[in-house]
Amino acid sequence: MNLNKLFLNYCKKNNLETNHNQLNLIEELNLFYNQNFNKSFLKKIFTKQNSKKGFYLQGDVGVGKTMILNFFYNNFEKTKQRFHFNEFMISFHNFVFKNKKNNQENIIEKFVKKLKSKSKLIYFDEFQVTNIVDAMILGSLFKKIFDEDIKVLFTSNAKINDLYKDGLQRDQFLPFIKIMKERCYQAKLIIEDDYRKSSKNKNERYFYPLCETTNFKLNKFFRKITKNLSNKEITLIIKGRKFNIKNYFNGIARFDFKELCSKNIGAEDYIKIAEVCNFIIIENIPIFNSDNSNQQQRFITLIDILYEKNIPLMISSQLQLDLLSSSEDLKKIFKRTISRLYELTSIKYNKL
Repeated sequence: MNLNKLFLNYCKKNNLETNHNQLNLIEELNLFYNQNFNKSFLKKIFTKQNSKKGFYLQGDVGVGKTMILNFFYNNFEKTKQRFHFNEFMISFHNFVFKNKKNNQENIIEKFVKKLKSKSKLIYFDEFQVTNIVDAMILGSLFKKIFDEDIKVLFTSNAKINDLYKDGLQRDQFLPFIKIMKERCYQAKLIIEDDYRKSSKNKNERYFYPLCETTNFKLNKFFRKITKNLSNKEITLIIKGRKFNIKNYFNGIARFDFKELCSKNIGAEDYIKIAEVCNFIIIENIPIFNSDNSNQQQRFITLIDILYEKNIPLMISSQLQLDLLSSSEDLKKIFKRTISRLYELTSIKYNKL
């Protein structure tokens, strides 16, 4: 696979700018591919032991990490799966729950064997760890994934050393960091601009501040996109819990921020919501600070999942997007949320 030529053709076809940092990264991905999938190249130069199974790409928000690894993933012709990390861990915990009655000791091994039967390559975009339960299991889980010769792509805003930084009982997470550093190539993409904030991503569906004028604009837009559609409330069942979507118009859903982020719900609920929606309106985004950091964390998770599922948004907020506030603990990670909101509310990002 000649990634260099393919990438230049891809950029030309999609009218994308290229720079030397991106091209250098393509060279590194080409080496990763050859070491792991080009048998003649591997036999001549490398042994199985020193061929690293993971490729970990770190960089700031909106620099094109996802675009480049999407390009690699889309051109990879063997079996593969792409996951949102929350979704992946939910599937793991569900697997554990379903099999715990059998008192099986090697539950991780069985999960990874099943994973391997479906994929030679798995891909996690915007990898992050926020859950202590996940943090404690990842070392054993990913050691087995790499041992089973499953190749893994990661993009992340954080360096490997900074994952789960300041998290509870982080000492139990350190074995995972050690494994990642030993088994992954680490690369960094440095670009000055956040591409999601470019003029091509001009906001069309982000309204502020919270006032009568904003409400009028949002309602006008809403009436336009739901014209001739009837409101039919639906109920989602998530592991025995009920979640009602009161304002639901054939795939278009309208929520108040509190419905989604002030209740005790999380990634599993947001995934289910995304499955039945093709456009979502979220009203009344508040000013975030230390007093509502739990709600902000849910909002971050929500936007990550909606971005992964390609769900366009319409938003009303107290503050303009560039000035969205944050609690101190979440300030760094919230940069990604803001960047993704630029894209999800942009003119070009629309399924309607």
